[in-house]
Amino acid sequence: MKIRKLHSREEAPSDLLLLADPSQELIRDYLKRGECFVAEVNHEKIGVYILLPTRPCTIELVNIAVAENDQGKGIGKQLVIDAMNRAKKKGYKTIEVGTSNSSINQLALYQKCGFRITGIDKDFFIRHYHKAIVENEIQAMDMIRLSKDL
Repeated sequence: MKIRKLHSREEAPSDLLLLADPSQELIRDYLKRGECFVAEVNHEKIGVYILLPTRPCTIELVNIAVAENDQGKGIGKQLVIDAMNRAKKKGYKTIEVGTSNSSINQLALYQKCGFRITGIDKDFFIRHYHKAIVENEIQAMDMIRLSKDL
């Protein structure tokens, strides 16, 4: 597997990005403001993430996703580690990530990678999404914020 930055004229893998965030509007905004990276096997995009500068010395990992057929193989962890390494090389001191209260596997992944819970944005998914998002038979309501010092 190879992880690389998306070329400026290359189209972002919207099918993968929509796995992580159902809002095309938010995805377009992230792509404008951040850098998109893709994981490929035999030139097929199987994973994606966006690094989004938020404050001086702080960057956020957003829209991390792995193709459904490739989930459970450790690719998500490789993407998170790649993001942390790239952020550190660019001089960032802190990396942040946010996920839903219903994203049980993602919460476990981020904590295994050294992230700590720093806060909860109550009703985030109710305020920002028109349709209910349900994962693991739990409605996504709150954004769980996590961060890690680099």
